[in-house]
Amino acid sequence: MPSSCNDIRAALATCLQESDCVMVNRHPARDCIRPPLNETLPTQCQQLQRGLAECKRGMIDMRKRFRGNKPISMTTDKDGSAGKGMLYAGRPVFGEEERKRAEQMEKEHQERVERGEVR
Repeated sequence: MPSSCNDIRAALATCLQESDCVMVNRHPARDCIRPPLNETLPTQCQQLQRGLAECKRGMIDMRKRFRGNKPISMTTDKDGSAGKGMLYAGRPVFGEEERKRAEQMEKEHQERVERGEVR
């Protein structure tokens, strides 16, 4: 399997090994991910299972073949900025100055609304 799904597969295996289905009930992990027992898994394991299925599906989806699968963690980008307000290439939509200016304008507008100058 290509390396794009290895991280999520390892996370799912760890989650399954730590679940009650394997630890307490002593079912094999392969049985725990199948329909009668998969409903007893913790939410995190169910989400990882869904994510692995999406990752595998993404490997054969022709629309994603060029760009590749999305990374598992989308919280920060290469430059360390948060994932909020990002363009396709990973650059912020607004620079720091534009962001501060927009926040200042929003604050001034809110003050005008409170004074009754603007509806």
